[in-house]
Amino acid sequence: MTVTYVIDGAEVTDLDRFWQVIGAAVNGPGGYFGRNLDALADCLRGGCGTPDDGDFVIEWRRHDLSRRALGQEETVRTLQRRLERAHPDNKAAIQAELDDVLAGRGPTVFDELVQLIEEEAPGVLRLG
Repeated sequence: MTVTYVIDGAEVTDLDRFWQVIGAAVNGPGGYFGRNLDALADCLRGGCGTPDDGDFVIEWRRHDLSRRALGQEETVRTLQRRLERAHPDNKAAIQAELDDVLAGRGPTVFDELVQLIEEEAPGVLRLG
């Protein structure tokens, strides 16, 4: 039997809130389902609250609201935070990514989340 986890796009106001919303959708209030892209990828592979057989769907309702909230402005904010904490060897690559986003090029945080979910758990994501 397929388990459906619902994300209400109206609740996703920034990336930090996304982590809270998806954690609650999968594991109940205060639940965890990643706090960064690598952790989300691990969770999507199983063992973090989803069924052992992998039979689940993430239904992202009103995703258009999340797309706006996780758009260019949030992507810039996220990259600036990454740049502040980055190892010196990684700063140039993050700065280049930030420069692209500031110029209106490259994926947004929303795009990265959708791509990651589709890569790690093909067919699981339903945008509505």
